[in-house]
Amino acid sequence: MASDMFVVPQTRGTVLCCKCGISMAPNPANMCVTCLRSEVDITEGLRKHVTIMHCPDCDSYLQPPRTWIKAQLESKELLTFCVKRLETDLKKVRLVNAEFIWTEPHSKRIKVKLKVQKEVLNGAILEQSYVVEYVQQDNMCDSCTRFQANPDQWVASVQLRQRVSHRRTFFYLEQLILKHDAAAHAIKIKQMDQGIDFFFANRSHAVKFVEFLGKVAPTKSRHDKQLVSHDPKSNNYNYKYTFSVEISPVCREDLICLPPKVATSLGNLGPLVICTKVTNNITLLDPFTLRQCFLDTDQYWRHSFKSLLGSRQLVEYDVFNIEVVSPEYNLGGSKYVMADAEVARVSDYGKLFYIRTHLGHILKPGDRALGYDLYGANSNDIELDKYRGLVLPEAILIKKSYEEKRQKKRGKPRPWKLKSLDMELDESKGRANEQKLDTEYEEFLRDLEENPELRFNLSLYRNKDYQPSEMVSVSDGDDLPSVPLEELLADLELSEQEDGEDSMRE
Repeated sequence: MASDMFVVPQTRGTVLCCKCGISMAPNPANMCVTCLRSEVDITEGLRKHVTIMHCPDCDSYLQPPRTWIKAQLESKELLTFCVKRLETDLKKVRLVNAEFIWTEPHSKRIKVKLKVQKEVLNGAILEQSYVVEYVQQDNMCDSCTRFQANPDQWVASVQLRQRVSHRRTFFYLEQLILKHDAAAHAIKIKQMDQGIDFFFANRSHAVKFVEFLGKVAPTKSRHDKQLVSHDPKSNNYNYKYTFSVEISPVCREDLICLPPKVATSLGNLGPLVICTKVTNNITLLDPFTLRQCFLDTDQYWRHSFKSLLGSRQLVEYDVFNIEVVSPEYNLGGSKYVMADAEVARVSDYGKLFYIRTHLGHILKPGDRALGYDLYGANSNDIELDKYRGLVLPEAILIKKSYEEKRQKKRGKPRPWKLKSLDMELDESKGRANEQKLDTEYEEFLRDLEENPELRFNLSLYRNKDYQPSEMVSVSDGDDLPSVPLEELLADLELSEQEDGEDSMRE
């Protein structure tokens, strides 16, 4: 048996330090750690003070010779930058660990604690820590210098446009740009009629931004350049570049009459379809057969059709009766149930409509719904006239309406908020346009509350100023969509200015 075997006890050998005589484990140097450190300093010759150039305007650091790197305090990017500045020193030793030591942000000092190893006497490896102090010297980068000298001195501009009567798409794009920091290199952003202009100091930054737009929306673009100056001696040319980017006029919740060629290519879809989602693809749903198809950017711009009716023409209906006629279908994460509905316009009870809807899973008698009134609409669409004998439904419901319930909570703040771009507003339109923008922005916030899929790619932040009322009735929030608290992000700001919250919109 193994338990009966005799095991000789092992005694760990010790020796005396040749300097102080303390008992220790044997090592090639035959000295204890304390004596070895007093004899050998592996950090000798390594720099303990380094000067770095910092641009206070864009919060970037100069990586010699000419590269500027954007990094926040105590970030992974800044730690990598600091270690790279010691690249020549670290060839003499082996870097084990690096970490920040907290310093007052106003001190213009960054301290990094480095732990290094090096082979010393007779092959013994000694590990030692030391602190490197980086002194920030403020020096504006090239792009900030040009901008300060002349704010209008841009090299490339991106003119983003959408030919529709609202700005819902731009509100959504603004949040995507903020989340992905796509406009970080923009030196100026200006709101324009039917779009936004972005100005960049480098052409490459504008090209990268145009590529980003093509990944999040169905766009087409063209570019042009204008000669600014020419030096015949050195044969140098200076141009200003302009990129014109147009977004598809088809928006989410629009009613579309597909051209015959497009309907045929999609397997005789429609022709009346609803746009349910817009990314770099357009998602189309037939509300009568629950067939779903996708149009990519190239397919759309090849035919370039427009919407039959848009969100501005939505009419509110009262639902009197719902009869489910099909099981539940799950299309791309969205649920639909076909049902026969009896509805009437809220503004006119003189006419009842008996229609087929795909919203049987969320509508019940007594609810209100938003839809398109094809019975009273004067449709003058070229594509619709191509379908001979097409019988139009009297109404097509798009979504459930919560307007009546929202009246009780009108004026109350939300527990969440969104950030916004530092944008120059177009004040030439006057106060009426400002009120229109506020109304459209409120509708956008309601869409985010009602549609979890819409806010999936956005960053929503907790509103620190929100205080829930103790007198809220239970019926006030009954069946009213809201954003769950677990989806909200804490608003962490490392800047010194407390007024940074001015860039947040509730």
